[in-house]
Amino acid sequence: MFGDMFARGAVADETGEQAWLRAMLDAEAALVHALVRVGLAAPEDAEAVEAARRDGRVDAASAARSAADSANPVVPLVRELARAVEGPAARHVHQGATSQDVMDTAAVLVARRAGGAALAEADRAACALAGLAEEHRRTVMPGRTLLQQALPTTFGLVAAGWLHAVTGAADALRTELDRTPAQLGGAAGTLASLGDRGPAVAAAFADRLGLARPALPWHTDRGPLTAVASAAARTAAACGKVSGDLVLLAQTEVGEVAEEAGPGVGGSSAMPHKRNPVAAVSARACAEQVPGLAATLLTAQIHQPHQRAAGPWQAEWQAFDRLLCATGSAAAWTADALERLRVDPERMRANLELAGGVPMAERVASDLAPELGRLDAHDLVREACREAAGSGADLAGVLDRRLAGRRTAERIRELLDPAAYLGAADTFIDAALDAYRTRPERPW
Repeated sequence: MFGDMFARGAVADETGEQAWLRAMLDAEAALVHALVRVGLAAPEDAEAVEAARRDGRVDAASAARSAADSANPVVPLVRELARAVEGPAARHVHQGATSQDVMDTAAVLVARRAGGAALAEADRAACALAGLAEEHRRTVMPGRTLLQQALPTTFGLVAAGWLHAVTGAADALRTELDRTPAQLGGAAGTLASLGDRGPAVAAAFADRLGLARPALPWHTDRGPLTAVASAAARTAAACGKVSGDLVLLAQTEVGEVAEEAGPGVGGSSAMPHKRNPVAAVSARACAEQVPGLAATLLTAQIHQPHQRAAGPWQAEWQAFDRLLCATGSAAAWTADALERLRVDPERMRANLELAGGVPMAERVASDLAPELGRLDAHDLVREACREAAGSGADLAGVLDRRLAGRRTAERIRELLDPAAYLGAADTFIDAALDAYRTRPERPW
């Protein structure tokens, strides 16, 4: 019922119980390969483990039913994997490792894979935003602060601001994912059961999985996972900002953008006329879930007591999985909303004109300041704005009367032209586009 909305796009396949099972088995297989590399197991041992996994001989359902008995799913999964491996190779299953090694490494693998899916969706959103920024650099619209018209801006600059936030967040997430380490420390973080070859096994284990080599086991240092969670939360927030603004701009009374999708998309159960911005709404719904999930991980990061946390470690798993899924889904829905977007430049200009020139008051005051002084110019224009608002008159007419002999009617019209008061909008759009176009290619 909720899957298509809250598990949108490729991230749906990279999160959830099957994704974690796959990652745990990947970790167990990589461990045997690492043992082979340092001479503690034979190549045929690794192939036997790979065959058991590849042929579907591991009874994952049985392991899942027993997970609660040991407060983690690794214990029963190792037992089932050892049963499925044929011959003497079974003795090398999980050799030297502890449950947290496998679970933490699986968490990192899930993060890499789900994070990659989220980044692909964020890149899709960024591509759409770059196109909007370029196409609409001359599309004048109201800039709004505290939901009131402030100064004019352009939709191109608005899109450029969204673009810069999304790409900045995505780059930060990429950085954190790139440096996530494998976990291998054994029962108490010493790898004692592997003798003097423990560190070499840990390095080979990380290399096999394509993960960073840890300097030492990080069983009670949750920094690697909370760093990913925080970066994912930033990415979700950037997507939530875009989608939230799109919802506001699509209001009937604003009508500056709309989502265009196929028949039945955006409909209502009660109102036949509705065309809701459902992609933006869904993106916002996914993004809203992420801060609470990140807070769970940040709260649980104090791993006590001593060398293995009792409760905080277990609290991470579901929250981390849901956070990754929600982030990827927010990015996917945001990209959908942007690709469906129809922009209405005429409505933007008309909404700007509804204010009767008041958003240009700052420019008029700045023009008068050298002559009257900044404060007197400010007060004069403020009173003119109050008169215009109170009487419903156009600000140009009020200023023409109040500034008789100081400014011509033609000059007042020039000062009230929003297209002539856009400051460095073009420069900022170019900066956002240049930053986007020069980002290094880092495919997942």
